[in-house]
Amino acid sequence: MRRRVWLGGALAALVLSGVAAFTFASAWHPSDTAYPRQGIDVSHHQGRIAWAELPAQGVDFAYIKATEGGDHRDSAFADNWAGARNAGIPRGAYHFFTLCRPGADQAANFIATVPLEPDALPPAVDLEYLGNCSRQVSVEAFHQELGTFLQMVEARYRQSALLYLTPEFDAAFQVSTRLQQPLWLRRIVFEPDFGARPWQVWQASNFRRLHGIDGRVDWNVSRP
Repeated sequence: MRRRVWLGGALAALVLSGVAAFTFASAWHPSDTAYPRQGIDVSHHQGRIAWAELPAQGVDFAYIKATEGGDHRDSAFADNWAGARNAGIPRGAYHFFTLCRPGADQAANFIATVPLEPDALPPAVDLEYLGNCSRQVSVEAFHQELGTFLQMVEARYRQSALLYLTPEFDAAFQVSTRLQQPLWLRRIVFEPDFGARPWQVWQASNFRRLHGIDGRVDWNVSRP
């Protein structure tokens, strides 16, 4: 009997500690003192977002997925773009760059989708392996296509694009060493230690939870 009581108590303690860890992780974000400007990036995966609830939870900006590749448009972009604006949240649009389509096609897709608005944040391009096609592309061929994309998009929106990078992608394609656009670097919890120069935006969490968004959401900080 004592063994059963002990096992029951140990199990209860384990469950409680797991709940506490989950609660802490869901609310964790980098220091507001060190990084006073913090925000999210979202796509259709977050479902319908109650944007009006977000500013009170520390959402100072949002990056919203607009397009992917040469023809895909995020189904929630228009609603999210309008919702963030109505909530008074500065927002920018991002494009997932695929290795399987020419840069010109991808830029045309983005430009046709994202309105030209003077108060929008700089456009961003998501450069990573996760979810990308498996096509083998040389470094030179990649830079030629990405260069075309950036030239077209930056000319349209008259701002330097933000380059979102994972360490694996940056190492493989030498992005931060060959391009001078500001960097948005991904490293969960710990500040990024890669990239050829300091980051402008850091994706610090992919497990934040907020009222008004079902499930997890990516959390980012902007350098002061």
